[in-house]
Amino acid sequence: MTAENYPALFDRALGHEGGYTNDRRDPGNWTDGKVGVGVLKGTKFGIAANTFPNLDIKNLTAAQARKIYKDLYWDKVKGDEFPAGIDWAVFDYAINSGPFRAIVGLQRALGVADDGKIGPVTLAAIQKANPRKLVNALCDERLKLVKSLKHWPTYRNGSSRRVSEVRAAALSMTDAPPTLLARATSLLKRVA
Repeated sequence: MTAENYPALFDRALGHEGGYTNDRRDPGNWTDGKVGVGVLKGTKFGIAANTFPNLDIKNLTAAQARKIYKDLYWDKVKGDEFPAGIDWAVFDYAINSGPFRAIVGLQRALGVADDGKIGPVTLAAIQKANPRKLVNALCDERLKLVKSLKHWPTYRNGSSRRVSEVRAAALSMTDAPPTLLARATSLLKRVA
């Protein structure tokens, strides 16, 4: 359905993830995923040392990140199968919290069994859902998850802002006529 959206959505994700950071308080910046444990390698383009302990994070290129995002996030959540807007909300959720959690959040928002797998039942429920209501319910699930994390007090402002921005963008995508969305996607590709 929206395979052509991936390049523009990847570029949008980089706007959230940004460049290289090396925050000692962030467990994702450590190779063992715990503050002070392992090597402090940082995060770049949202690619974190805890997930990729053997990757040269600091020298990672955008092209390498694009492939990683496609293989580990977009394809894992079956982003090509989702309508516009829903694809962005699920994809960004997966980037931030992992594909399994994003799929479970989507399934809970849909009211189907939350097994963490995109199958025919989940896909059928997406097709029947009101896209705006689904985006809102999914973002509510995501916010509930991030509020439950132990690092919420440290990162609450950024996490809240990100979910809010994803919600607004995803809602605008669900409202856009397909030709307008294709034009916006094309424009984003040229800007990037």
